[in-house]
Amino acid sequence: MARVRYGARTEAEIAAARSASSKLPDIWSTGVVAVWESDPDAVAAVLPPPLKPTGLPLVRANISKVDLPGYPLGAGSVAVAAEHGGVAGWYPLVMPMTHERALIGGREVFGEPKKLGEVEVERDGLVVRARLARHGIAFVEVRGAVSGALPLPEPVRKTDFYFKFLPAVDGSGFDADPVLVHCVRNEKFRKLEGVTGDVVLRESMYDPVADLPVRKVVEITIGEKTTDQKGRVAERVSAQALLPYIHQRYDDPQQILDGPPEGSV
Repeated sequence: MARVRYGARTEAEIAAARSASSKLPDIWSTGVVAVWESDPDAVAAVLPPPLKPTGLPLVRANISKVDLPGYPLGAGSVAVAAEHGGVAGWYPLVMPMTHERALIGGREVFGEPKKLGEVEVERDGLVVRARLARHGIAFVEVRGAVSGALPLPEPVRKTDFYFKFLPAVDGSGFDADPVLVHCVRNEKFRKLEGVTGDVVLRESMYDPVADLPVRKVVEITIGEKTTDQKGRVAERVSAQALLPYIHQRYDDPQQILDGPPEGSV
């Protein structure tokens, strides 16, 4: 009988897949990062407990093209500064990805709020333009001109916070207590330049980052970097406390209550 591809994998096949994933070479991306000061009340409002605001109400947009063998990946995020247990980091609200493979792994393993979307990074001489778009709306756009090379920073560790959960089968909340994940990334740069420009936020009912207005642009850069990441469960969190924020993950929160019609297959 021919191999049934939906059948169980052997232990050797599983071990080989794990070994291959642990030996990935450095993958470099070219990205634009914009950081701005926003409204402190707005930043505090989007943070589910136990996350807390930091000293400055910062928002960060990261818009990158990743040099993956065989197919380039567009990857982006919009995150707000946050703190948990003495650890300072970022809480992403939306992470558009241009490929399903990057989306699925991040959502199911780490709890990242990834969604399929459009990610563009363009450079023409000194002119830079980058944008994140979904449903035909470029809800974040960064525009400017390169102002000059910046010193390469030392390799740095950064932490992102995610909530990993499973909506309950009966629509009553979650199937188990959600967990707060600390995802630690090690970043290494080979090129970094400053950009003089601005950040444009456009209204979108699906990605309402326009609620985090640009009060002051802190920094815009364009650079080439490689990043690895490892996650750990920091703590289990209150399902009741997280439930009011579950809509952040979905275009339509009602979809987590949708099920197949009775009798369908």
